[in-house]
Amino acid sequence: MMNHTLLQYFEWYLPEDAGHWKRLIQESLTLAQIGYDRIWLPPAYKGQGGLNDVGYGVYDMYDLGEFDQKGTIPTKYGTKDEYLKAIQTAHENHLEIIADIVFNHRMGADGKETIKAKEISWADRDEAISDEEEVEVWTRFTFPGRKGKYSDFTWDWSCFTGTDYDARTKKTKLLEFYHKKWAENVSQENGNFDYIMGDDVDFSNPRVVEELYRWGIWYRDLTGIDGYRLDAVKSIDAGFFPGWLNAMRQESQDNLFAVGEYWSGNIEELKAYLVKVSYSMLLFDVPLHFHLYDASRSYDRYDMSKILDGTLTKEEPQSAVAFVDNHDTQPGQALQSWVEDWFKVHAYALILLRDCVCPCVFYGDHAGIPKNGKTKVPFLNEMVWIRKHLLEPDMIEDRFDDPHCVGWSVQGKHPVVVVMTNGWAGSKEFTLEESQCEMMVDITDSSRVVYLDKGLGKFLCQDGKCSIYINEEDYKWMKEDLEI
Repeated sequence: MMNHTLLQYFEWYLPEDAGHWKRLIQESLTLAQIGYDRIWLPPAYKGQGGLNDVGYGVYDMYDLGEFDQKGTIPTKYGTKDEYLKAIQTAHENHLEIIADIVFNHRMGADGKETIKAKEISWADRDEAISDEEEVEVWTRFTFPGRKGKYSDFTWDWSCFTGTDYDARTKKTKLLEFYHKKWAENVSQENGNFDYIMGDDVDFSNPRVVEELYRWGIWYRDLTGIDGYRLDAVKSIDAGFFPGWLNAMRQESQDNLFAVGEYWSGNIEELKAYLVKVSYSMLLFDVPLHFHLYDASRSYDRYDMSKILDGTLTKEEPQSAVAFVDNHDTQPGQALQSWVEDWFKVHAYALILLRDCVCPCVFYGDHAGIPKNGKTKVPFLNEMVWIRKHLLEPDMIEDRFDDPHCVGWSVQGKHPVVVVMTNGWAGSKEFTLEESQCEMMVDITDSSRVVYLDKGLGKFLCQDGKCSIYINEEDYKWMKEDLEI
């Protein structure tokens, strides 16, 4: 079994220098040597904010930094040629590229239209709070800078279900367009969570769906990407994705990877969504993220023995992408729920050094976040390396038997033992039956060693720490490999 590890290769506050694709070109070899094999890149197409757009204010999905639109040719991350070169370089270093796909909305329209719409309650999206009236909305996308290259499809109000601004009255309000209805097969948050922002794409319009299929095939064939991170799937008709993903996979020799962002801490809601989309994608394990967040803020009041309960990682392991933090949870963002720094090693050990099918590491933890004053997580490279070279995820023995000291062993020729505490120091005993080693070293403090007696050892962990033990020879191998 291959131990996949995904790196989210961006955070919200990257420099607006059009230089990120160049950074990936420079770092690809190093990332592969550490042990990553999948790289999730930010949205690569032109956003309404031009150079300042992180990528989620989608304007033109055919403009990968090629056309003079929104005041710039490159995106925040670079030009089309640099993007393609970054993907090529990643592939040369055996790294798969996962593309961030934002379908739900469009922003930065080129022109306005006068139509009829009714105002909708933000708190209950099924409740109209006005009769239909004439409004002026920014819904015409003609992409004058691209001049029809790649696609002559233009967007107008009929391609959308609603928006949030009436230019006639210059007021922000939620508008549902004439003879339109929010999609029903979406999250029921606020009654109906179809609408998020901008011009809400109408997935019941056959012309729109046909164009999204056409764009997807163009994008896949042009870039050679290896999979998808699908944004805000809770707000898109669930019936769209199985067909679209099947079409993307039809001409691919491999089964293109796909993971959806369904932002909910409710495990039953996530499991129901997996059924709705016929298990055509994995989902980020948001419940686990919130468990890690709660544990990091509760210290010794948190029951560590239950930290995996009620998570996708435990209940639907083949459909879970476990993560600690991401660009939305980092400080200063709308979904801020940052896992406290003291608990980061604990959290990453839980997702990287167990049986998760494809855990995701956040760029802010890999490289730091200067704006937030965050430095890179200690021992993160070592954990990724151990996952790639030593871990045998089908040979795990758990000791989740104490509220404040838990651990597990990974058996095999290259054993791994993890013990963590959220209070006083503690220890766990394990017998490493297949191991021929005599001494295990804690990678977080190499002066802490355990001598085995016929495979049996007592593995210590200090107050509020996470200790990760590997055998002495593997420790030397790791140190040599990571002298990058």
